[in-house]
Amino acid sequence: MWKNFKLNKFLLLIPLTSLMFCFNSPKNDDEKMQTIMVSVKNTLSYLHYSPKAINDAYSKDVYKHYFELVDPAKRYFLQSDMDEFGKHETKLDDYIGQGDLIFYKLTIDRLYQRVDEIDKITQDIFSKPISLEEDDALTLEPKLKKVPANKQEQYNEWKKYIKYNILQEIESMNSKEEAQKEKKDSVQKYKLKDTIKYQPLNQDQKIKKATDEVKDLVKDTFTRFKKRKKMDWFTVYMNAYTEVFDPHTNYYSPKDKEDFDTQFTGKVIGIGAIIQEKKGNLYLGALTIGAPAWKSKQLSEGDKILKVKSKPKDDAVNVVGMLSDEAVRLIRGEKGTPVTLTVQKKDGTTKDVTMIREEVAIEDTFARSIVVNSPNGKKYGFINLPSFNADFEDSKGRNASDDIKNEIIKLKEQNIEGIVLDLRNNGGGSLTEVGDIMGLFMDAGPYVQVKDGNGKIQTLKNKNETPIWTGPLVIMQNELSASASEILAGVMQDYGRAMIIGSPQSFGKGTVQTFVDLNRFLNTEDDFGSLKLTIQKFYRITGESTQRKGIVSDIQMKDFFTYAEVGERYDDYALAWDKIPGTKFEKLNYFNIQALEKASADRMAKNSNYQLLLESAQWREKLDKEENITLNINKFNELMKQRKAQIEKFKALSKFENGLKFMMYPKEIEREKKDEAFKKKSEMWIKNLKKDPYLQEAMNIVSDMGAKS
Repeated sequence: MWKNFKLNKFLLLIPLTSLMFCFNSPKNDDEKMQTIMVSVKNTLSYLHYSPKAINDAYSKDVYKHYFELVDPAKRYFLQSDMDEFGKHETKLDDYIGQGDLIFYKLTIDRLYQRVDEIDKITQDIFSKPISLEEDDALTLEPKLKKVPANKQEQYNEWKKYIKYNILQEIESMNSKEEAQKEKKDSVQKYKLKDTIKYQPLNQDQKIKKATDEVKDLVKDTFTRFKKRKKMDWFTVYMNAYTEVFDPHTNYYSPKDKEDFDTQFTGKVIGIGAIIQEKKGNLYLGALTIGAPAWKSKQLSEGDKILKVKSKPKDDAVNVVGMLSDEAVRLIRGEKGTPVTLTVQKKDGTTKDVTMIREEVAIEDTFARSIVVNSPNGKKYGFINLPSFNADFEDSKGRNASDDIKNEIIKLKEQNIEGIVLDLRNNGGGSLTEVGDIMGLFMDAGPYVQVKDGNGKIQTLKNKNETPIWTGPLVIMQNELSASASEILAGVMQDYGRAMIIGSPQSFGKGTVQTFVDLNRFLNTEDDFGSLKLTIQKFYRITGESTQRKGIVSDIQMKDFFTYAEVGERYDDYALAWDKIPGTKFEKLNYFNIQALEKASADRMAKNSNYQLLLESAQWREKLDKEENITLNINKFNELMKQRKAQIEKFKALSKFENGLKFMMYPKEIEREKKDEAFKKKSEMWIKNLKKDPYLQEAMNIVSDMGAKS
């Protein structure tokens, strides 16, 4: 959750005297990093909702978190490194206040040194025969692993890691072969035209092919690592400091902030093409229909990108060997400006293609709806909202509430009798969008309480008196529904306006963030990035925080995430749950929760597919918690056979269809005829909806609500 927060001058009068610095423009990266460190420290201390004491205890937490970010699997650093680093464990609090880079430079220089050494180690491992007959085992759980005591241990550990990847690659080949054989047997059984290629390899051939694949993979990993600039690691270092305050306070470099804004607004200024990195080269991926790359009629998926000319007067930049995100930034630019790509076509010819940059919408960010024809003969509306997107910079830009409003209007034109709003996997977004969306479904009223670090409580109210849908409403959530999703689900539950169904509880993120540009405190034109800072906690209108506890569903249906450690409550540095006095509101009586819950429980108890899904989820979570795995090929193959035997009983899940019929709007059907990418996305979306058991039950519940309302 974050909002477009304008820093109050009166509120910040005293802190700003300490935050203001008169730095000259930095001469190099070191000076820039030093300036950022001091600015981050002061911003955290004065503006964070719950500032921590910057002391030795804090330093120890930062130290621990830093290595969890830099070397989580304990593959790179040696024990001698950690002994050396340990001398700084209680000094990191001093370093951030002084802008001292000694620890950062020591660890990152050592990291690059170790990567060079490990690159040579892996080359040596691949240069010799790799035996898969030995009784080795790999420790999978990082908490149980120890840092290698010496280079020999590190060599052995990387050899195990390589073996594990080879065995996984072999298993992937085996699975593909089995699938191909099944297809071929089926074709021959029914005497169909046989075009299935089935050429099984023997074990030695598979080992060689898998080893070559893993060798390339490891090589590419180190190549990409070495291309990564040290300044990128500085962002990781800063986040070790910020995330110990709370997991949602983060430092964003200028390019990271640009990526965030792109995702949040759902639009990018560019050419509308995915850039893919393969073996050190960059290629064009899928082209967005209607975007500049597609309209040029000169570019195709698979073209190799050789050069990018960002501006007419600039020289073209050779992007061969460049990281994809760096090339993307060369391609993006101001709307209406030209960009030229030099590409190598599949026939070997080279071509320069000039395009004019346009605004390209990322449609997966926006709400989308469809009409559902239920088995009971009635029509219902389904709306999926991926995020609470908003464009604060453009008054004409898209936002979630307007999108939802448009989808409801379209659904009403189809004479639907109820709506299911899907907030599953929705990580939140703009706080103000919650009130606007609430106003589409009910009259004016408070929707959230917000408390700042000084204890001041503010109640935010939806002022809309003209809801456009007052019929049955179901909101779907899961463990990944967070922040704004939880506020909307919580307030609709508190009023009794909607039934909340899904996971036993949502993610549990009850904090509000804003972006603070570090430049505002510095006398310089340089861009020092931004701090996404927790400035408030929000509370339901009942006074209960959603922090850690999330929203408890009215009708609970477990899923794959239920058995995993997903949610705020599992984070060591998450802020605590608490409660404030509730605010006045009038409860609605739209439905009988107990009756709806009982009817659903009876259905789900008889739903064999749902029961099988839960069994599968528990089994998968048990696998995820396995601490070790054998590296002996015979034992590994036997283990995979056992797992496949267990998976066999879960195959019915992949064949499940919920019996719902989906009907697209006439305008979308017309669009499909012209927009191939839209057509493919629509087909995949509907295919997944048909296999969704939770949506099946959501439609049952919204139907029950209509019958009893």
